[in-house]
Amino acid sequence: MGQLPADEFDRFVAARWSALLHLARLLTGGDRHRAEDLLQEALVKLWFAWPKVAEQAPEAYVRRILARAAARSARRRWWGEHPVDQLPDPPEVGDETAAVDERTGLEAMLALLPARQRAAVVLRYYQDLPERHVAEVLGCPVGTARSLTARGVARLRQLLAEAVEPVE
Repeated sequence: MGQLPADEFDRFVAARWSALLHLARLLTGGDRHRAEDLLQEALVKLWFAWPKVAEQAPEAYVRRILARAAARSARRRWWGEHPVDQLPDPPEVGDETAAVDERTGLEAMLALLPARQRAAVVLRYYQDLPERHVAEVLGCPVGTARSLTARGVARLRQLLAEAVEPVE
């Protein structure tokens, strides 16, 4: 795109920005942030079509883009981030050594499980694989993988209960 068409586009945007933003706000139900996003999306599309529509009716073209994008956006359940007036409190810093100790203890208890139970638990909960994939990896039926996982988790619970000393 040459310098002249770019200058024409810049002048068009500068002259029509507020009116187009107002239209976008009306189309989004008054949500200023969504309206700005919608208008920016429409102007990007207009930029690519500018050589074809600059001499005709660029405002009508961008209005059509805005209306279609607003209708598409209204059908979505989630529009991304929602701006807030105040930022939430930052998360509190925890004791990292306690987390490492806990993870190390759990890994030591995993080592006490029979190999197939350990593999089933690791695949199912560490790797977050569905039962069907765990069965494929272990080369067994889904029911067997499910029972291996259940027995492994039960044994881990038992080992954890034994490891925690009651406070008296």
